[in-house]
Amino acid sequence: MSEIRLSKLMAQRGLCSRREADRFIADGLVQVDGVTVDVLGTKVAESAEISLAKEARRQQANLVTVLLNKPMDYVSGLAEDGHESAIMLINRENRQYPDDRVPSRQGLAPAGRLDIDSMGLIVFTSDGRVARRLIGDDSPVDKEYLVWVRGDITAERIERLRHGLELDGRKLKPAGVDHLKGSQLRMVLREGRKRQIRRVCEQVDLKVSRLVRVRIGGVKLGSLEPGKWRLLRSDESF
Repeated sequence: MSEIRLSKLMAQRGLCSRREADRFIADGLVQVDGVTVDVLGTKVAESAEISLAKEARRQQANLVTVLLNKPMDYVSGLAEDGHESAIMLINRENRQYPDDRVPSRQGLAPAGRLDIDSMGLIVFTSDGRVARRLIGDDSPVDKEYLVWVRGDITAERIERLRHGLELDGRKLKPAGVDHLKGSQLRMVLREGRKRQIRRVCEQVDLKVSRLVRVRIGGVKLGSLEPGKWRLLRSDESF
């Protein structure tokens, strides 16, 4: 019977992130087949029954995920080149809903990025389960964008955007691309290569003039105003 590192198996099952798993294991908050495991690096059967202690579940309940409508000229990560980090917008004054408690920015990290010259939905979270679902080549979550371009939008160019393009020597996954009206496209991606939309549009002689991310998985930007944030609701999931 094949075995796997316990922390990796916990992350694969969506119980927590690998970092959180290591912490829970070290604190004696994980049981495997009814037996507490507190040794880091322990390997278990892939079919093992894993449960978290009440204290671990309580800690997870205190984790927070924030949805922010990022304006242009803010960076997703740490401040750089004179541009402020979008996380600084998560404060009392910028709440979309006055009843939302203001989370501590300490411990929050962006789960995915949005270019400095792009706008729209970005996620900050202290929950490793959310971060794991949204980040990485194996993420199952798609992302929807409204894109305004300069240049002739032809059927041939749309088809090339959907299939057959490469970036940095790697073939891109198929994308959903539709011409909505005028200069506006709708693009749905299942990957997030650096400046992907702008770069692939350039490959078909289209230049992006405006880009807004309007959906991540099952969560929509909706009526969230530019520069405002709100907490992820209990009935929402990515």
